[in-house]
Amino acid sequence: MTGFNSWFQGIDLSRIIDWLMFAGAALIAITIHESSHALSAYWLGDDTAKRMGRISLNPLHHLDPVGFLMMVLAHFGWAKPVPINPYRMTKIKSPKTGMALTALAGPVSNLILALLFGLAFALCGGRYFRDQFYITRDRQDLAFYVGQFFCRCLTLNASLAVFNLLPISPLDGSKILAIVLPEENYAQLMRYERYGMFVLIALLYLGVLSGPLNFLVGGLLKGIQALVGPLAAFITGS
Repeated sequence: MTGFNSWFQGIDLSRIIDWLMFAGAALIAITIHESSHALSAYWLGDDTAKRMGRISLNPLHHLDPVGFLMMVLAHFGWAKPVPINPYRMTKIKSPKTGMALTALAGPVSNLILALLFGLAFALCGGRYFRDQFYITRDRQDLAFYVGQFFCRCLTLNASLAVFNLLPISPLDGSKILAIVLPEENYAQLMRYERYGMFVLIALLYLGVLSGPLNFLVGGLLKGIQALVGPLAAFITGS
């Protein structure tokens, strides 16, 4: 019994709580992101994803087990790709534009979530100071952990919104790029689409993207705080 008590006391509960919070935030972000892809395609006339049950708030319909585990442990992962057929988008003339709009729906959904969770965090007493989010409580009660969870959801969704806009396959930004590229140039780019994941992993491993991503995510978080801070003060009357 003494050995068990020693083992239990040696567990870093704060780290486990942080993992659980991140996993919960990731479930929300992934589910809304992938459902938004499927729903936008359906609105444009393509019901492929809808028929496969991808317009759903059930995370199990969107999770890739390995990708989700990687996201929780390494903060880089993936979900099940949403099946989309741009040639079935009867409500828009250009399949290329339809694909781009459907791709854009994912990052936009994460941006909206970031704003909502930013407001929720501010209403819990959260503050943004010197590029850091913090929430102060006299004791670490339930309200403190709820605020911490909202903060994690805010930062994760802001990061996903920026990251997925990178014009590297298979990220959404590579499909959004189709709007501005001429057909022949976009076709040439898509020839190398299957190598995009390897390029992305290499850039992340080498740290090439760290500086630009930190700069862009930091700017977005400051913008969100500038919007939700006064709104939260107005709601609470403070």
